[in-house]
Amino acid sequence: MVLIERLNYLGGNVSRFNNYFPKLCPPACGLEINYSRIRSNPRISYHTGASVESICGSDGDFRVKISVEPRLINNNCTSCGLCAEVCPEERPQKLGRKAGEKAAYINNGLAFPMKYCIDPLVCKREACGKCLEVCDYDAIQLNASPAEVELQVGKIIVATGWILYDAARIENYRYQEEPDVVTNLEFERMLAACTREKTKLTRPSDGKTPRRIAFVQCAGSRDVNHLPYCSAVCCSTSLKHALTLESEYPDIHAEIFYIDMRLSGRNEKLLKQAEGKERIALTKGKVGRIVQGEGEANLVLEVEDISKGFRREDAFDMVVLAMGLTPNHVAAGLKVNKYGFYLPEQRAGIIPAASCKRPMDVSSAVKDATACALKAMQR
Repeated sequence: MVLIERLNYLGGNVSRFNNYFPKLCPPACGLEINYSRIRSNPRISYHTGASVESICGSDGDFRVKISVEPRLINNNCTSCGLCAEVCPEERPQKLGRKAGEKAAYINNGLAFPMKYCIDPLVCKREACGKCLEVCDYDAIQLNASPAEVELQVGKIIVATGWILYDAARIENYRYQEEPDVVTNLEFERMLAACTREKTKLTRPSDGKTPRRIAFVQCAGSRDVNHLPYCSAVCCSTSLKHALTLESEYPDIHAEIFYIDMRLSGRNEKLLKQAEGKERIALTKGKVGRIVQGEGEANLVLEVEDISKGFRREDAFDMVVLAMGLTPNHVAAGLKVNKYGFYLPEQRAGIIPAASCKRPMDVSSAVKDATACALKAMQR
């Protein structure tokens, strides 16, 4: 079995989560077990930083060509961190990324393989070379170049996952103009960074602690101008975030603006928990737009409060947009439905799995992936 991962670590989005529902477990809850299984199984290999270039052949005899980007640090790395200590270059600041992260870095979250890599867009290579001076394990390869690998396999499971809908396309929510308007995934990574670094949540614009945070549901979803479908996990995600704030931040009040609360299975307990919390408000109403206000709470939401029957304007310190999920595609010419998700039925031997077929939570994705693996084992 060969795993092909576009990023330079396994685990995808989940590895950088703060926690996931319904149990609100940290990523290590399940990923550590799977990583251990990969390490101990000689029949499993993997390529990280790899992209699928082409797929040809037929069921039982596929040839997959992949391109592997260099990490600039090889498997001799012991994760000592000396390369990052002496590296003078910093990666651009992003939400959820550790401030001052160097060009030589280890991935935030639960990284596997737990080895450093070098950002080729930031590193000055041999013009600097400070990492070469401190590495005693001959792990630095600044002159490494991309490699092409061709694999011969019998079956292909496509588990390319999801990406968020582009928040910048919803102009009335001012995502590009306001640093304190963030997506739900960015907010998740901010919370995760606080957990890792043992720090407290601050807002991006000025580093102050927010007092009121608004969660805007269906940001782009269930909208004929953007994503006409429901993304299934957004309500559970916002409730999870609000419960995390209620538990960890006693001075923060959260308010969730929603069209309908759509939860299923065990995730329904999140709604029951939130309904009994004093610092969590659930308001049925669609946010029309976000405008710039005055003072510290400078984000004003214009919303129609359906339950009370009037239009409302209210100021918040931060706004979290519950963006919809869209499929993450691979260059393989696979069949998709009208929303771009992979159809379950492809040509023989190619099996799409989990959230590249439809939006789903972690628990559902694991069950679906298990079913797909069993299908791939059948002859």
